[in-house]
Amino acid sequence: MKTMFVALLTALVLQAAPATAGSPLVGRWALDLATLPMPPEARPQRVTMGFAQPDAGTWRTHIEMVDPNGGRMDSDATLALDGTPGSITGSYWADVGTAKMPAPNVVVLQLAYQGTPSSTRIYSVTEDGSTLTETKAAFRKDGTPFLQTTTFTRLP
Repeated sequence: MKTMFVALLTALVLQAAPATAGSPLVGRWALDLATLPMPPEARPQRVTMGFAQPDAGTWRTHIEMVDPNGGRMDSDATLALDGTPGSITGSYWADVGTAKMPAPNVVVLQLAYQGTPSSTRIYSVTEDGSTLTETKAAFRKDGTPFLQTTTFTRLP
């Protein structure tokens, strides 16, 4: 009886934990440049992204990009996971964003730049934690919507 009580108590405690605790998205990621839909000569030299979760209610993102000519772009944001808009600093074509985490392995970011919607990014990680998929929903200059999928690999 005592063993069953301990097992039930453990199950209740685990279910009460926030869905965002210990997200497998947390860590550093490197973009697989071959997944970019552009000619190799137009691709950046490197893109790395770091995700952190300071607490169950916030999400931190740091992006570093080295363009084809060696120029560096950085971006940082710490956003509430309740969808409240927050500022994004740096030079990555976004200055405000919102975030939600519908599951521990998925985070959704909505971005805007200078008052204009920019894109929605959905990040999900594979069950083994080794591959991050980014699905980008945005609009071309002519107003045509598009979806783009790229992948990242986990860095040590």
